[in-house]
Amino acid sequence: MRPLYLGKVHLRWCDDCHVPVLGEQCGRCGAPTRAVPVTPPGDARPAFAADLALVNQVYYDHFGAPLVPVGMLALLNKVPDPDRMEEVVVGGAVVGHIRFIPREDRWEPIPRIEAAALLAPTRRYVVADVGAVPSIRDQGASLLAPGLLEIHPDVQAGDEVFILAPDRTVIGVGRARVSAGEARTMTRGPVVRTRRNQPGLCVPGAASWTDAVEANGAIIDRYETVARAFVREVVQGHPDLPVTVSYSGGKDSLATLLVVQKELGTVPLLFADTGFEFPETYENLETVAKHYGNQVIRSSGLTVFDQVFNTQGPPAVDARWCCGVCKLEPIGEAIRDHLGECLSFIGQRKYESAKRAKSRRVWRNPSLPVQLSAAPIHTWTALHVWLYLFREEAPYNPLYELGFDRIGCYMCPSSDLSTFRTIEVRYPALMAAWNARLLAWQQERGLPDSWVNDGEWRRVGTHEAGSGR
Repeated sequence: MRPLYLGKVHLRWCDDCHVPVLGEQCGRCGAPTRAVPVTPPGDARPAFAADLALVNQVYYDHFGAPLVPVGMLALLNKVPDPDRMEEVVVGGAVVGHIRFIPREDRWEPIPRIEAAALLAPTRRYVVADVGAVPSIRDQGASLLAPGLLEIHPDVQAGDEVFILAPDRTVIGVGRARVSAGEARTMTRGPVVRTRRNQPGLCVPGAASWTDAVEANGAIIDRYETVARAFVREVVQGHPDLPVTVSYSGGKDSLATLLVVQKELGTVPLLFADTGFEFPETYENLETVAKHYGNQVIRSSGLTVFDQVFNTQGPPAVDARWCCGVCKLEPIGEAIRDHLGECLSFIGQRKYESAKRAKSRRVWRNPSLPVQLSAAPIHTWTALHVWLYLFREEAPYNPLYELGFDRIGCYMCPSSDLSTFRTIEVRYPALMAAWNARLLAWQQERGLPDSWVNDGEWRRVGTHEAGSGR
């Protein structure tokens, strides 16, 4: 899958303060910043405790050492992949990846040479003879059998490995072509295929997110000012429409609420309750409404979901009938009942998807004509949003701290399999109920077990036997 260029990649780093910065100068120390070459669209986000625990566990299990040291800030940047892969940014460099492999139900570490600034591998490494070091280190050559000095016994064919010089300095990373046992018997041929990545500079150093907020203070002020001006102009252009904020329980709608209320004062929240929200999302809705004094206008889409499911089967990635049935139609009824029609500010950002990148900032959905929608934070990246929420000490959804990068329905077909695995562990009852629905549909139509177990139900055209799976 090719990377998506949805807008400018803003991510930069201050090596003096050891924090990410969204501009060319650090607002904390005044030093110039340098660009961090992440994969587009570059919508990097803070790594919370659960994220760091996952990354470090994956690297520890494979290499015998964690990747992210205690006290250092890290970012995760989701990159195109058949399921899920995250770039890990530490010290101003992409130091590695983690990738979920659905068929094996596991995460795989994919280190970069910059990781050597943070860890010393004690497993799955190879040592090159001194004569082979220059070609591997300087030219990215593969490690051949004649140049192999030592190989850790855990290495298997296909494993990611670090390539070390005799003095134990890291000179490369790559994927083993053979197992340790086979490598020791070889006299020729490649042992490790070295991987060459875009070079980066990792400068280790401790910092806090409070430091990062300070370093980005002027930038966040500027983005807030522009967003507030947008809100003001849209309201002035539609003075007869009652104003609301569409609230989902996610970070973007929370940031939008803060921007709107700073400009206009307290406004009602529109909440489309699909019946498939996480418990934390319902709790967050109550917390936010109480904290900011909002009326909540709430719709319910669970009954109609059941009706459509029984005739069409589950929604799919490219056939998400659930959004129209469970969100748009019910929220339209709620708007007509309470407001007649309204102007809704929505936390939509162009960095989320190609479709949203092309979307207008003010629009009216033909399926929801009673609502005029507007997106004040359309140009914000995820890091803009998070720094703003940190600065405002806003009560964001605790699901983010549990390893979720987006908030929505727990059975959303657009979720990757790694997310479903997380949900199965943390919310077994919720997923058991959903899987029971899928299982009943599968058995009634004679579909294979993989339709449920491997997530094939999320694909269009797989809901009937003989449908060309």
